[in-house]
Amino acid sequence: MLTLRQMRYFDALASTRHFGRAAAQVHVSQPALSTQIMEMEEHLGSKLVERSRSGVLLTRKGMEVLQRIRTILTEVERLEEAARDSGGILDGLVRIGIIPTVAPYLVPRLVPYLRESYPGIEIELKEAITDRLVSDLIDGRLDAVIAALPIDAENVETRPLFSDRFFMAMTNNDREVLMSPLTENQVDTERLLLLEEGHCLRDQALAVCGTAGKRSLVNFGATSMATLLQMVSHDMGMTLIPEMAIPTETTRNDLRIVPFADPAPCREIGLIWRKSSGRAEDMAALGQAVTLCAPAGGVKPGIS
Repeated sequence: MLTLRQMRYFDALASTRHFGRAAAQVHVSQPALSTQIMEMEEHLGSKLVERSRSGVLLTRKGMEVLQRIRTILTEVERLEEAARDSGGILDGLVRIGIIPTVAPYLVPRLVPYLRESYPGIEIELKEAITDRLVSDLIDGRLDAVIAALPIDAENVETRPLFSDRFFMAMTNNDREVLMSPLTENQVDTERLLLLEEGHCLRDQALAVCGTAGKRSLVNFGATSMATLLQMVSHDMGMTLIPEMAIPTETTRNDLRIVPFADPAPCREIGLIWRKSSGRAEDMAALGQAVTLCAPAGGVKPGIS
């Protein structure tokens, strides 16, 4: 018979379409995962995946099996959640997804606070772009997501936690002089650096700077905020920076931070969870913890 372990391995393989990444996701070796998938195929008498050098494709039968497996895993997760609910608030495993432009600045504060305040908690973190995290949340692979609102998804609850203002970051050696406070028409779109497609901060930068319809953008998408700001510090352009990132990134990089004119643009960071999870008290406690641990706002010394 099929085991839950095999189902979880197959689900990971279907999500990543790569044996190595799937094995890393479920914390086993690649040969061990491959063996379990082959045992599944032998037991079911059907080929579930097509293997190639470029990755993995699901067969037609594999797609049918995947739908049934995900239904089973969702029900198992609900059973586990019901069992965990018999304990106290935030007692047991809590799987949290956080977007990359928040995680580096929030996690070092949030995790120690949660462990001290809720000794029974077991924390599992995942960092990814919003769409991927929300998909994992809906499929039961995460319990909560911390991301920028609004979120357009069914069967989820959202709770605004704090506002995070935007500033413009440029190198101190930049020859261009931006008047402070800054207005969007002062931004040279030909020098605006952006995160790669899929990051919500990319879309927010385009909206703030009024460049959604313009193509004169630097054709380089960084994969992280840290990479983007290193490019800025080396005089490759300028970029939008969230306020929560300023204390950390101005220590690492030679940056000049220019505020926007009021009303300053900002993003709303919130908590997202499934309506059906039955963990309202846990989510209220987690939301309060995130709000308390969010890096302090306010213009810092050295900001123009």
